[in-house]
Amino acid sequence: MATCLIGIDIGSYESKGVLSDTSGKVLAKAALKHELQFLRPGFVEQDVEAVWWGEFVELVRLLMEQAKVRAQDVASVGLSGIYSMVPVDANADPLRSGGIMYGVDTRSVVEIEDLEKKLGAEQIFQRTGNGLSAQSMGPKILWLQRNEPEVFKKAHSFLPCANFIAARLTGNFFIDHLTAGFFGPLYEPARLAWAEDLCEGIVDPLRLPVPRWATELAGRVTASAARRTGLAEGTAVTIGTCDVASEAMSIGVRSPGDMMLMYGSTAWITLLSDAPIMHEKLFATPFIFPGTYCLHGGMATSGSLTRWFRDNMGADHVAAEKAGGDEAYSVLTGLASKVPPGSDGIVVLPYFSGERSPLNDADARGMIFGLDIGHGRGHLYRAALEGVGYSINHSLQVMRGAGAQPRMMTSVGGGTKNPVWLQSVSDITGLPQRVPALTMGASYGNCFIAGYAAGLIPDAADISKWVEMDHTVEPDANNAGVYSRRMSTYLDLYTRTADLMHATSREQRTLP
Repeated sequence: MATCLIGIDIGSYESKGVLSDTSGKVLAKAALKHELQFLRPGFVEQDVEAVWWGEFVELVRLLMEQAKVRAQDVASVGLSGIYSMVPVDANADPLRSGGIMYGVDTRSVVEIEDLEKKLGAEQIFQRTGNGLSAQSMGPKILWLQRNEPEVFKKAHSFLPCANFIAARLTGNFFIDHLTAGFFGPLYEPARLAWAEDLCEGIVDPLRLPVPRWATELAGRVTASAARRTGLAEGTAVTIGTCDVASEAMSIGVRSPGDMMLMYGSTAWITLLSDAPIMHEKLFATPFIFPGTYCLHGGMATSGSLTRWFRDNMGADHVAAEKAGGDEAYSVLTGLASKVPPGSDGIVVLPYFSGERSPLNDADARGMIFGLDIGHGRGHLYRAALEGVGYSINHSLQVMRGAGAQPRMMTSVGGGTKNPVWLQSVSDITGLPQRVPALTMGASYGNCFIAGYAAGLIPDAADISKWVEMDHTVEPDANNAGVYSRRMSTYLDLYTRTADLMHATSREQRTLP
């Protein structure tokens, strides 16, 4: 009997895979690096064939070779990916080379404005649980209709990354309810279905994938897909979901009251509840199990900001690392650790790709405020880390205002390797953070979902047997005062400069 599980996650800058058994024991893991395509200001894509499909196939091969398992030993495959969309034909072949990305892609500003005028912002929020923002996929589909009409006309469906891979493997076109919740204004969570009247003028709902729970199967690997991937024909395949859901499962966040903070290329908060909680500045969706809901806060930058800093202000450390020296991030973190909390007055607005929640402002722009001649590189790097912390805290403040009660975060992602970052976020938010012993991320969560969806793991509570916590970061009350002052400055800076940011953004959009 096949007892191995494969989990694959396609991320912003890296695709990861894990092969485990049904008890959670990791038998193999692999990762492949890639890039986002920043085509011009506001236009961010990812190569569908090379990254989404090509890296999936390569990871399957690497995992099976490393674990020395046969194709027939793999019982089920779990999928997640970066929130995105690509138009495809009836064979699940992409009709454009690039998948359009989540909130970092801000091409649909005009479409958002037009849809709000047509449908009314209040109706959109009340029926979908979300306002329109750069995160919303409906305006991006409308952008395709207006700007790539031939592609739009040919499209059989419009698929996010993970659901695209599932369609390629099974021939079936599904989307999970959590991801559909981000397809505003097209999806109505109260009905768990596409809203025909809200879709009107954007896309026929029959051309959208069918919503299902992420813990269900999309189908089984076809003969054609088996030849292309090396998987056995008939292998179970999950519906697929966003990376945030699988990441939450990977660290045991599955029940109402649980909360995840994900330090990825963007920072993301997911708080689970047993009833919908809505706020116009946050994102609300179903979770991956029937009867569970999420309140999300998504920042536009996090790891992508630290990467920008490393590449542009730490190029010498990057070169030294390539020559065999210390890791550039570690060197920069060491410099930041010598700087006191609050960065001696520097405040960074991390809106280098606009901002998602709670601003929902694609035209927000980044800022480094408070510089003087005595500041150095360590100050700047620490201030960048703290800027992400202020953004996280901004969303948590709004969550509390919506009636949610965040008490502790379980944190995951690359940022958990950075002690300065972890401590500053706990100090800024006033919340402890639990850090798991293993942070293999969404791909590990996908293994569990794969086993659960295929009936090999009978109870979702069994995830607790897969997860072990390493330590907890407690907030330092001695730093509360300075961070309270910096947080106030952080909020005031946006309020006072938003009009200048918007003018600059409009000018940037007209650049060739």
